[in-house]
Amino acid sequence: MTFITYAQNGEDILLWRALGHVKQGFYVDVGANDPIEHSVTKAFYDAGWRGINIEPLPSFHQRFEQDRPGDINLAIAAGAADGELKLYDVPSVNGWASPDAGVAAAHRAEGFDVVELTVPVRTLNGVWDEHVRGDVHFLKIDVEGFEGEVLRGFDLSRHRPWILVIEATLPNSRVTNHETWEPLVTAHGYRFAWFDGLNRYYVADEHAELLAELTVQPNVFDEYQSHHLIYERAQVAAARAAHADALQAYENALVQIENALGQVDAGRAELAAAQEQIEGLDERLREAHATVISRDRALAETSAYAELLERELAAANLRTVDVEYRLNEVLTSRSWKITEPLRAANAGELGAWVRARAAERVRRVVTRLVENEGLRRRVIPLLARYPALNHRVLSLVARLKRRPPEVAQEAREGNVAPHLRDLPVSARRAFADLSQRQHPPES
Repeated sequence: MTFITYAQNGEDILLWRALGHVKQGFYVDVGANDPIEHSVTKAFYDAGWRGINIEPLPSFHQRFEQDRPGDINLAIAAGAADGELKLYDVPSVNGWASPDAGVAAAHRAEGFDVVELTVPVRTLNGVWDEHVRGDVHFLKIDVEGFEGEVLRGFDLSRHRPWILVIEATLPNSRVTNHETWEPLVTAHGYRFAWFDGLNRYYVADEHAELLAELTVQPNVFDEYQSHHLIYERAQVAAARAAHADALQAYENALVQIENALGQVDAGRAELAAAQEQIEGLDERLREAHATVISRDRALAETSAYAELLERELAAANLRTVDVEYRLNEVLTSRSWKITEPLRAANAGELGAWVRARAAERVRRVVTRLVENEGLRRRVIPLLARYPALNHRVLSLVARLKRRPPEVAQEAREGNVAPHLRDLPVSARRAFADLSQRQHPPES
């Protein structure tokens, strides 16, 4: 099975090589810092191990509470005696918190911000006595130059972790400082096994068989993969999956766009057809409008002509009334009675004259109607609107067909008024005689 490493310098690979055979082991991590990032114990926790995590910074302790509910998580610092100490933290860099004022000064000199806080301190002896029940398979100490103080509060002759992993360089440096505290380890039956450039590994005499597992650096035969590499691969796989999804979505969008473009083209074709229909309707509307205007003009002309005919008919009626009135005056006059013998001789001639005049007028109208088709189209509908006039015209036409008109000879002579010149000769003579009798010439 591939081992997943989380540690900063491969510490968990070496420890798993030596202790991977142990089931449900136990660890103590002093200066644990983060439950995942650069953690020496994360892989063991995932494999079913449990242990104690000592981390004085509140923010990191809270992370352990969330990520390691099966562990014992202590928000304290380990030291030579119980009490308190001033801790110098560098918030911008994980794992640089240290109780050493000199280390804090060096960080400040390099331009880093340093935050001071006071934390409780307990010895590892007290922690062991309170929380440890059984073997501790490895103890890791990483407290940024404070390792000696931690070891001074821990009795290795009484408490026997199988393997010790202790940071052995000055903070952020290759300079080793193990000579200040190593006698506290080797004097209690622990053998140096390996230096990995950052930490020194020691094995208890009673577990000397583990020394052989700690003589070479992590290598390909340890069959491990970095958590960071796996994480990056997962990120790449997720990015590829997201890219594939995005590509599929893009292709789907292209299909939808093509479909939409097809619908747009179809809509444009429908719009063009509709526009063509609209233009056709507009043309028909213009033609209809022109027809209406033409018909309105024809109707206006017809109405005007009808009004003219009505005026002429009214004038004719007035003339007829005037003639009848004058004729009545003549018929009731004394002179008319005196000249009765003369009229007897010419009785037939006057009636013929009246009929001739009426027939002549009707003939003129009928002739105009026959010769002018446009006039006929306009007048005939108007006659239908006036039944009495229509009947009168038709009666006159019928009578004319039955009686041929008598052509009157116009009289050019005599002292007769112009409006009487169309009368028969005998009538004109009679009117002349009457006029002379009523108005004799002066002598």
